[in-house]
Amino acid sequence: MIKRFSTFSNQIIFSPYRQKVFRVIPQNDDLKNHSHMYVFLGLCLHLLFFQVDFWQPDSVTLVRPKMQVDFRVEAEKSFKVEDLLKENGMEYQVLIDNLQAALNAQFDNQARTAGHSYVKYNNWNTIAAWTADIAAQNPDLVSRSVIGKTYEGRPMYLLKVGKSGSNKKAIFMDCGFHAREWISPAFCQWFVKEAVETYGKDTVMTTLLDKLDFYVLPVVNIDGYIYTWTNDRMWRKTRSKHAGSTCIGTDPNRNFNAGWCTLGASKSACSSTYCGPAPESEKETKALADFIREHLSTIKAYLTIHSYSQLLLFPYSYTYSLPSDYEELNSIARAASKELASLYNTEYTYGPGATTIYPASGGSDDWAYNQGIKYSFTFELRDTGRYGFLLPESQIKPTCEETLLAVKYIANYVLEHLY
Repeated sequence: MIKRFSTFSNQIIFSPYRQKVFRVIPQNDDLKNHSHMYVFLGLCLHLLFFQVDFWQPDSVTLVRPKMQVDFRVEAEKSFKVEDLLKENGMEYQVLIDNLQAALNAQFDNQARTAGHSYVKYNNWNTIAAWTADIAAQNPDLVSRSVIGKTYEGRPMYLLKVGKSGSNKKAIFMDCGFHAREWISPAFCQWFVKEAVETYGKDTVMTTLLDKLDFYVLPVVNIDGYIYTWTNDRMWRKTRSKHAGSTCIGTDPNRNFNAGWCTLGASKSACSSTYCGPAPESEKETKALADFIREHLSTIKAYLTIHSYSQLLLFPYSYTYSLPSDYEELNSIARAASKELASLYNTEYTYGPGATTIYPASGGSDDWAYNQGIKYSFTFELRDTGRYGFLLPESQIKPTCEETLLAVKYIANYVLEHLY
């Protein structure tokens, strides 16, 4: 458990022991290895008794043959886990040998500033102040509103970015669903920065802002995000309390009414993929869903930004069935991934969520698509596991630059194919 966060040293202080992150890739090329897979699944269930934190996939129930499995282990249990892996003949690697060092190494941007910066991770108070500042400094392009309050009572700020005009269609983009995915809110901030700085200079961005509005929700899970700065850097869920359970929080991206609490979600309040007591039980998901429902006639695309894995996903995740717009969505994802790779050769995998990574019900992208928002995509930003959720600040700029290319491609496509 992380004990405190120092805003002076920018070092997260927690247990002095060395937590580790392991990666295991079970194989099933032949009968022997197929049985190997079942051995590993049994091992995973055994690992649950060690309270292993699954990073990729989100839960042991989602482990499949040939899937890489990343998980974090408390320091005092890591040696026993390593012994278990060896005893069962599992091939594995240690992705992060010293989590404390990796936590502190995130802050590798030496130009520390007291205020907001686009190339370092900003805490919630800094982001909230930034939303007010960016709107005040760019009144012709940006306005700020509050779409609801979090479980702990914090205002959820939404930025509307675009030139004023009549009958404009819109794209909704959110970041920070899962608290520990810090690179996600960094991108929403970067997008707004690029919008205001390149309007009138970049022809594509200028056209987009002239003809479309962008609704940008910089952090969905504000309470959880704050908790990752103050108590537990690895926290994922919201901070809501549930009757009959001492466990805290719901996975907000399992809380939408899209195959709610079926595949890839848990009914256990203690699980990291807990779907909540009912669809939209979380104030955060309810506020987001209410806003989109109120603006369904204008919102033509929905983009939600997560990490990690370098994926560009589209519906469905709660079913293996393909969406009716599969061919078009797949074509867009292919082209957007190519655009993204054009800058730093970062490779993205694309496709429907359930078949591309694993099934997950109650997701916001599936829900938006079922509301009639055809162009619905989920980004899983850098990296593929070397740093996982602890992506260093030195990678914020290149990550955001390449992602912006894909977002602009999708937005431009939407503009040219309004429905």
